[in-house]
Amino acid sequence: MTLFIIKDTKAGIYPWYNHPLYEKLRQKNEDRIPMSNPARINKNRLLGVLAVVLGLIFWEVIAAVIIRYPFILPSPTDVFSAFVDLLKNGTLFLDFEASLVHFGIGLGAALLIGIPIGIAMGWSRRFDAFLDPIIEILRPIPPLAWIPFAIIWFGLTIYSAGFVIFIGSVFPVIINTYSGFRSVPRIFVEAGKMLGCTKNRALIRYIAFPAALPSVAAGIRIATGIAWMCLVAAELFGVSNYGLGKNLWQYYNLHRMDCVVVYMLILGLIGLLVDMMFRYYIDRHFLKWRTGEVV
Repeated sequence: MTLFIIKDTKAGIYPWYNHPLYEKLRQKNEDRIPMSNPARINKNRLLGVLAVVLGLIFWEVIAAVIIRYPFILPSPTDVFSAFVDLLKNGTLFLDFEASLVHFGIGLGAALLIGIPIGIAMGWSRRFDAFLDPIIEILRPIPPLAWIPFAIIWFGLTIYSAGFVIFIGSVFPVIINTYSGFRSVPRIFVEAGKMLGCTKNRALIRYIAFPAALPSVAAGIRIATGIAWMCLVAAELFGVSNYGLGKNLWQYYNLHRMDCVVVYMLILGLIGLLVDMMFRYYIDRHFLKWRTGEVV
């Protein structure tokens, strides 16, 4: 699919995917795509539910019949009882709120810093030559190695946890944004210049960024997962009294492994929910022009 911009004397310059002609073509393509069979979709969902049920049964048999030692492996019934107790105490909501603040600080800073750096490196060879050695030196350093400096620079505050999460999530954003801008075909840029889009700012906004958006979105999705995985490590050194990662480790010290499993499952379910919401929002609002390219 050719990427270009449309210049209208009344409306000015706007991306190609907002043009009325493109909307008509996209609608025709969508009409030609065979709709998924609802029965097949329901069957696939039932297979997923069946896999979860069988996994829980297998877990219950191993934990309650074979091992019979909750400290090594608590059963699903023990985990459910611990989950009910935690809900009654009200600590889960406070932990979720604290972890969400840490996650938001780290990921937000990664997006605010990583996307502009990736754009600059992908658009300008001078920026690429200047910043690439620094990024390639810092990128392999594990986020946990930055914990001492996080404590020294920010103290035992929410910003130190956010800094560790930022270190883990900023580099996927930079690399994917850089790769997306490097992959923009030159013919798109030349076509934009011929149609009146001559300044770098306009070329980035109307040509390069829409073409690189799938790669940028993939980088944000990867960074979101890494940021959520770094959350536990970022909260282990006591940045606050609450947090999913902090209390996970606290219950381990108390030998409450059923509560540990509760926090592990909550981390996994929240991570899955965040990823599904991100994919739905991005595909619906920013990547809808890709609809119909792959059946």
